Amino acid sequence: MNFRYVSKLLGMLIAFASATMIFSIPWSLLAGETGMVLAFVKSMVIGVAVGGALFAWGRKITDEFFRREGLAVVSLGWILVAAVGALPFWFCPAFAADAGGFVDAYFESMSGFTTTGSTVITNIEGMPQGLLFWRSFTQWLGGMGIVVLFVAVLPAMGIEAKHLYKVEVPGIKKEGGAPRIKDAAGLLWKVYLGLSVAEAVLLKLAGMTWYEALNHTFTTMATGGFSTRNASVAGFDSLAIEIIIIIFMLLVGVNFSLFVGALRGRARDMLRDVELRTYLIIIAAVTLALTASLMVGGIYDSYGRSFRDSLFQAVSIVTTTGYCTADFDEWTPFARMTLVALMFVGGCAGSTGGSMKVIRVLVVAKAGALEIEKFFFPKMVKQVKVGGTTLPDATMRAVLGFSALFIGVWAFGSLFMAVLGMDLETAASSVIACLGNIGPGLAKVGAVENFGWISAPGKIFLSFCMVMGRLELFTVLVLFVPSFWKE
Repeated sequence: MNFRYVSKLLGMLIAFASATMIFSIPWSLLAGETGMVLAFVKSMVIGVAVGGALFAWGRKITDEFFRREGLAVVSLGWILVAAVGALPFWFCPAFAADAGGFVDAYFESMSGFTTTGSTVITNIEGMPQGLLFWRSFTQWLGGMGIVVLFVAVLPAMGIEAKHLYKVEVPGIKKEGGAPRIKDAAGLLWKVYLGLSVAEAVLLKLAGMTWYEALNHTFTTMATGGFSTRNASVAGFDSLAIEIIIIIFMLLVGVNFSLFVGALRGRARDMLRDVELRTYLIIIAAVTLALTASLMVGGIYDSYGRSFRDSLFQAVSIVTTTGYCTADFDEWTPFARMTLVALMFVGGCAGSTGGSMKVIRVLVVAKAGALEIEKFFFPKMVKQVKVGGTTLPDATMRAVLGFSALFIGVWAFGSLFMAVLGMDLETAASSVIACLGNIGPGLAKVGAVENFGWISAPGKIFLSFCMVMGRLELFTVLVLFVPSFWKE
């Protein structure tokens, strides 16, 4: 392991992330939040100083940069950036009075950068505007990946960009839509930025203030789910706003390389993409099932309202955004279990969504069906195909290995949270809510609840689950392999 090279890049990443706090200061100035301005200034000074020190230690290193160093930079980068991002929360008296100390601040920051959306704040509307803007902005940065942004805006990085980009971009498919990694990262961010501008304008036209529109654009595009309202999107009680957010949640749950391909004249690829079709079918089927369940269960007396809330929550959960327009913890047992099942699915590979991803769920389902068929015809020679393409054995092993590990980490985490005193429903849903980067769970971490009451060990563990889920397990778990750190 080339520690000094890793230190150099970590220093640049931390300083870069710290500098982005400057965009939150104008909102504090407009609101007359002098104390919050000082909190941001102190945070930036500390972050740039720490980043500068790490960069200075490795600045003269010119050795080759390999995949192992890339893994270390991405994994440690998210962990350290979240620590620096926690400083504005920690220095804010309102946050300290509502939530708590540095562990709570770190949980909120990690939830932001990993686009999870779980929160420890009780009274969101009582927080300073500048802090809420920073809270939403962390999700926007983390949505496409702060490391990908780092690669896109720093072309001087050179060969190491390849290793950082390939480790950071989630899902099975790693293509970026361009032959060069820097160009691929840049194209992805142009699409991301273009969609962000479009949503912000539409939300403003639908009745939000620019402040609310920007905050909700940041957290929609990132499939993060932080809101400026205690009641989330339900606080606006606007059909127009809900429709706009549904549309953009659907869009950002799609593999971004398909958008890049469409811009380059390959729009038909979207129609042929089996993962995209499966994604839309899942949402349609779940929406109809939820609507029927809520009507039969007497939760709603109007098909229109039942369909409206069912569609919103189905899209919000499957894309791992986590916005709420209803307290789904009060829905029927079937509806609640269906939403929990969706938490394991997530968006498409290459989207800003979290969890296992639609393509992996599809591959596992096809592999299971094939094994059942082979049970009756043991001599049959047949392999799993997706979109007419036979999957190589290496891809099958990777998908099945990831899926088994994901379920295993969730099961272990649920037991760990139960040991801390949680009931089964809260323990299990809190872990998948964080591991899948969803946000809300059920019971004591449900749609109208928060994570503030959880003990410090529990918050630390759930924060670790967030970064594992965001970086798809292996990137983080490899840090615990002793041989990884050897020269």
